[in-house]
Amino acid sequence: MSTLQSVAALDEPASPAELEGLPAPGRCLIMGILNVTPDSFSDGGLYADTRRAVDRGLELAAQGADIVDVGGESTRPGADPVALEEELARTVPVVRELARAGVCTSVDTVHAPVARAAVEAGVRMVNDVSGGLADPAMAQTIAVSGVLYVATHWRAPSREMDRHAHYDDVVTEVTAELTCRIRQLTEQGVDPARIVLDPGLGFAKRSEHDWTLLTGLGALRQLGHPLLVGASRKRFIGTALADGGAGEVPPGGRDAATAAVSALAALDGAFCVRVHDVRASLDAVRMASAYRAHRSQQL
Repeated sequence: MSTLQSVAALDEPASPAELEGLPAPGRCLIMGILNVTPDSFSDGGLYADTRRAVDRGLELAAQGADIVDVGGESTRPGADPVALEEELARTVPVVRELARAGVCTSVDTVHAPVARAAVEAGVRMVNDVSGGLADPAMAQTIAVSGVLYVATHWRAPSREMDRHAHYDDVVTEVTAELTCRIRQLTEQGVDPARIVLDPGLGFAKRSEHDWTLLTGLGALRQLGHPLLVGASRKRFIGTALADGGAGEVPPGGRDAATAAVSALAALDGAFCVRVHDVRASLDAVRMASAYRAHRSQQL
């Protein structure tokens, strides 16, 4: 591909800039992560108390998060499942208070009852890392509720996902599997205009798979749905920061690099990035937006 062709590809229109119920700032959206769990991989236990979680959600919104994503069950590799009653107790009170305060919220869950209760409490989006595969009732729940739905590429639960990280061509296979999910979801009544796709970085993926998917976002955009990219503090970033040395930089030291990935994803047309450090990634996607605008003026 020539330099001119590369620039033209960069300046192709991004994924749809607006979805009903979400902010429309004219740039890649920022989803702030709010884990109300004791065992999430980088911030587990920090916001397990409802009051602290609500305060953190308000802080994320004040920092510029367009959406605050509330999750009550860790999805890190090897994590144990949480009882449904516990997940409900962790998430619903937080969602309700944030929604009452006017914060645009989503719920990070693979369970239809949690999604249903969160919708009743005011969420505008359900972020399902299983893409509807973990709970057969999820598609119908979304179809009835009419909220936005993030369908993530997923092959297995957290406890066994690493055993499924085998691909001959990760971009082709993830694209095919997401295509299958879109078809099955829409056959069950989910409005295709309300589906957002997530390539599932770190979910049944090794570091090389994550990087290949990041460089292949253009292929995933061809599916015609907005793309959410969740790279924040993940292992492939920590490994890259180690510069080929042994081990990896720990999660707490990955925020600046996460912001760099946010800018790259925004340049490649990501609709939204899901991050722990809102301010850094907000600045990064603003720079990506400015870069894209000035590049387009030169063509």
